[in-house]
Amino acid sequence: MTKVIIGITGTLGAGKGTIVDYLVKNKGFIHFSAREDVINKEIEKRGLPITRDNMVLIANDLRKNYGPSYVAEELFTMAQNSGKNCVLESLRTAGEIESLRNKGSFYLFAIDAERKTRYNRVQKRKNVQSDDVSFEKFIEQEETEMKSDDPNKQNLSKCISMADYVFENNGTFEDLYKQIDEIIKKLS
Repeated sequence: MTKVIIGITGTLGAGKGTIVDYLVKNKGFIHFSAREDVINKEIEKRGLPITRDNMVLIANDLRKNYGPSYVAEELFTMAQNSGKNCVLESLRTAGEIESLRNKGSFYLFAIDAERKTRYNRVQKRKNVQSDDVSFEKFIEQEETEMKSDDPNKQNLSKCISMADYVFENNGTFEDLYKQIDEIIKKLS
């Protein structure tokens, strides 16, 4: 397989991390994370607590100051420098995707699942402060990130519509892994 860079987008708790883990552990991909490799580092630099609201605020601020595709461009540079197949998690603006599409060997995966299923997953993982929210807050956060006319703000709905491959993740891990395997074979 020639060097491939896969971007991941999708709704909160849909399984973006599950796809990443599978590609890394089973397909030898290298992982670069918008949250860990760019946004959280900037939050820490500014001395703020790492919360979902701050992640959105800082990501939007970075895009406003450096361009709508800034976060994705940073991840793409890291991926190119690795010289390996890579997965970039998580793309959240149309500008990021458009920018990466122009670079070649880039494919966008989107993932979604039923809202209640996603909320339950987020509650189970509670691996970051941003997961510890009520169902109402979860819905509010999601709606904030789903649509925006501002190119510097999240628009998951638009990103999902731009995907090369969309995964519905309402079943088991094995169901999702089969879907991923089929697509990776196509890309080989």
